[in-house]
Amino acid sequence: MSKTVFLNNQIVEDCKLNKSKAQMQLYDMYCEAMFTIAKRYVKDSFIAEDIMQEAFIKVFKNIKSFKGEVTVGAWIKKIVINQCIDYLKKKRIELVSIDEAKLTIADENDWNVNEEVTISIVTSAINNLPEKYKIVLNLYLIEGYDHQEIAQVLNITEVTSRSQLMRGKNKLKNHLKEYKYA
Repeated sequence: MSKTVFLNNQIVEDCKLNKSKAQMQLYDMYCEAMFTIAKRYVKDSFIAEDIMQEAFIKVFKNIKSFKGEVTVGAWIKKIVINQCIDYLKKKRIELVSIDEAKLTIADENDWNVNEEVTISIVTSAINNLPEKYKIVLNLYLIEGYDHQEIAQVLNITEVTSRSQLMRGKNKLKNHLKEYKYA
């Protein structure tokens, strides 16, 4: 076992004993990454920070249930994503099912991206999408959730998840074309 893994395991065990120094260490290790994740789902930095703080409160309340089946970072990430989704549900972001026959699918091979496109340009384009598309795009493309998991998390059907993903990809593609980046 590497020294880093041992230290992380020790920090988690100390957190389970409610040791504040360990809780601060765990927070310091993951707060920046978790803020970035929260920011992907909500545009406002202050709201993202609140969501992250609430997620860490849940982490420390439930750390005793952490079994180590996944890394502690992955476990915290899932809590942060669920907090974001709960926040967005409270805002009543409506994910409407769409008749798939009426969709124009964004063909993966039809994306010609100019060399000048940067990650920040794509991130900005995603952030400018309507929330209902942005959420599904983030969960599917960035977090790696499948349509069944997205459907469960968002309380929608798998068809709706697929529809929102396709529409989000199409809007993203069109947005990038508008700025002559695609």
